[in-house]
Amino acid sequence: MTTVAVLCDPPRPGLVLRELVATSPLTDAEAADLYAALLRDSVEAVAKSRGELLVNYRPEEAIDVPGESDAEEEVRAILEDVIDTENVRFEVQVGETFAGRAGNTATHLLESEGVTSVAVTRPEAAFLARTDIDGAAMRLRSSEVVLGGSPGGRVYYAGFGEPVDFAGAYEPPAFGTLTDRALEADLGVDFLESKPYLGTGADLVDVLVQVRARRRAGGIVPRHLAQWVADSDLEVEAEDKTHHGQCLTLRKP
Repeated sequence: MTTVAVLCDPPRPGLVLRELVATSPLTDAEAADLYAALLRDSVEAVAKSRGELLVNYRPEEAIDVPGESDAEEEVRAILEDVIDTENVRFEVQVGETFAGRAGNTATHLLESEGVTSVAVTRPEAAFLARTDIDGAAMRLRSSEVVLGGSPGGRVYYAGFGEPVDFAGAYEPPAFGTLTDRALEADLGVDFLESKPYLGTGADLVDVLVQVRARRRAGGIVPRHLAQWVADSDLEVEAEDKTHHGQCLTLRKP
């Protein structure tokens, strides 16, 4: 069984998805609602898998945007309709950077709690599914590190049977950096299929197109993200139709 840590923030306007707000028409409040939907979907995917869920949240003292309640209380409240929060493990993140926090979580679980394997993901892994988590667990039986890559060299899922040097391990391109850290430690590496990562306006274009197309065709989509998209008034249009619609942009009607 793999312990899967979902590293997250409370979905406060101005705190989450800042780069997305800077590169799209979304407001801080809309981005916070989107992040809440992504968080629910990520946690639900892990809860439905064979893995053990760990909700790993940033503590109040590490957050620069105040909220109406404590960080843990906000995260629990968002997830109450998805999981039994009283029977799921919630723990604070420790570290100054994402790589440090991910590394501290993975290393502690592997070395101090004796778990067989650990995986790290985050809400921005927009299409993370139960099958990805279970497939990664199978691969971790023969390879010490399993990575799920996203466009731009990013990583939506990282599984470890042994710790690596996590200092700066998520520096761009994280997919290549984590692979190199595993190889430097003489660890075997395997890979999951590439999936979207929702961090920028360009990412949101891709996600909107995919969610809407899949729903029209009766395909499977993460339910909370799909509802957010259905409620959104964002439109995707081609900026330059002479290039067959390859240059797409977002706009509000």
